Amino acid sequence: MSLSLDTRQRAMLLEMGVRVWQPPATTETDNATPAPAPAAAATAPATPARLPRSAAMAPESRLPDTPSANPHTPKSDDAAPSSTPLASPVAKAPALPRPPAPTKVVELASGIAGMDWPALTEAIHHCQACAMCLGRRTPVLAPLPQPIACDWLVLGDPPDESEERAERPFVEEAGQLLDNMLRAVGVKRWDQVASASLSASERAYLTPVLKCRPALMRAPDTTELSTCAHFLRREIALTQPKVILAMGRFAMQLLLSETPPEQAKLPLGKLRGQVWRFDNVPVVVTYPPAFLLRNGADKAKAWADLCLARAVASGATPTP
Repeated sequence: MSLSLDTRQRAMLLEMGVRVWQPPATTETDNATPAPAPAAAATAPATPARLPRSAAMAPESRLPDTPSANPHTPKSDDAAPSSTPLASPVAKAPALPRPPAPTKVVELASGIAGMDWPALTEAIHHCQACAMCLGRRTPVLAPLPQPIACDWLVLGDPPDESEERAERPFVEEAGQLLDNMLRAVGVKRWDQVASASLSASERAYLTPVLKCRPALMRAPDTTELSTCAHFLRREIALTQPKVILAMGRFAMQLLLSETPPEQAKLPLGKLRGQVWRFDNVPVVVTYPPAFLLRNGADKAKAWADLCLARAVASGATPTP
C-alpha cells in the first residue's frame, strides 16, 4: 500500500523515530546529474510551529532512567514517562463532585445501553461493580460533551498513576507520542481542538479498557474486564467509530474475547497486521505508546498498524 506524505507528516514520523524513504523526483534536464533525495523530513522542525511546545514529544535521549509507573506495560530500564504535563485541552466536560473511595462491590448500574453522555459519565464515577474500584481516587475518562461522531476509538490499557491524577487517558510523554502518531495520519484526539473544526474522520476518542486504578495494583481478571466492557460498548454506540485501535495487552484481551481462544492468547506482536472485530467494529492491534518509548525499534511496526487502521477507517481495506 503506497502512502503520500507531506512535509508535516514526515516531520511527525521523524519525531516517532520512523524514517520513510522515497525515490527523488527527476526531470529530463536532470538526467545528467541525479537530484538529491528530498530532505524535508530531516530539516523540518520537530513539531509544527503552530503546535504548543508542551505537545511535542521529548527526544528519547532525554528520558529519565526511572522505571515506568504503569505495571500493565512491559518494563524496561531505558526510559519512563516524566512528569511533564500534556497541553491543556480546548474543551473539557465540567468536573463532577468526587465521590468517596469505594470500599465494597455492588451491582452494576442498570440501563447503561440507553444512557447519554452525562448519565454514562455519572454511572462511571459512581461504579462499584467489580473489585478494581476498591480504594479508587477517581475514574479515568474523557467524555464528549455531547454525541459527536469519531471515526477512531483508541482503547488503552488500565490507567496508571499519572492518568488517574489527570483524570484522562494517555498523558505525559506517552500521550505526546500518541498525539504525534495520530497527527501523522491526519487524526487528533477530540479534546485537543474545537471539535466543530474537525470532521468525523479527523477525530479520535480515547478511553482506557478499565476506568479505575485500584489502590492495590494488580492485573484485572476476565470478569472485571467484561464488567467494564458494558461502559465501553456504550462509548462505542455514542461515538460510532469506524475503527478501534487497541493499544496494549489488556485492551487486546477484551476486544479479542469473541475470537477463538487459541488466537486471543497469542502475543500482541503476532496479532498485529490483521483486522479483527468487536461489536461489529473493525479492530487493529498495536503496541501501547509507553512501550514504544522504551522500544524505539518497534515504532516502524506501529506506523504500519496506523496505516492499516487509516485504510480501514476510510474504507480502503475490506474488513472481515
